[in-house]
Amino acid sequence: MDGFLLLIPFLLIRFGLLSIINKDAIKRASHFPSMSGNEILAYWIYQISNIAIFVFLFFLTVIIESSWRFYIGLIIYILGLIFCAISVINFAVPSNEGFNHNGLYRCSRNPMYVSYLIYFIGCALLTQSLVLCGIVLIFQITSHWIILSEERWCIEKFGKEYKQYMKKVRRYI
Repeated sequence: MDGFLLLIPFLLIRFGLLSIINKDAIKRASHFPSMSGNEILAYWIYQISNIAIFVFLFFLTVIIESSWRFYIGLIIYILGLIFCAISVINFAVPSNEGFNHNGLYRCSRNPMYVSYLIYFIGCALLTQSLVLCGIVLIFQITSHWIILSEERWCIEKFGKEYKQYMKKVRRYI
């Protein structure tokens, strides 16, 4: 099976489901706050690694076999899609304050990023690609810098309420 087929459910969830639930949420999800210093470099590496993941999957094949590697990869891939769908649904309907702290956002301030990591690791395992795994690692490291800039923006926008939320809920898991 071609690796790019792994992207179809992800894209349908990330963009299709989000736009069906709340078209304004697409704008919010694609908003990147202003960045400074190392965050700017991290942003560009993040974008390049994101594109690299998608492009690289076009050249990979899912190795379907009756092995523990395949089944673990499939389980992680499916879990990533499920978490992505739930986090997208939760993201689409923010609280009255304007930020998300419902559903998975009660456990993680960034469940979408966590779901991306799980999903992309599943893709790497299903394609048995160490190169893809390395790209995913770079993607995840640079997404941390994006998250830091987003959190700074949220503090500026939501003030004390967001700081209290940060005290209660972990950044990732």
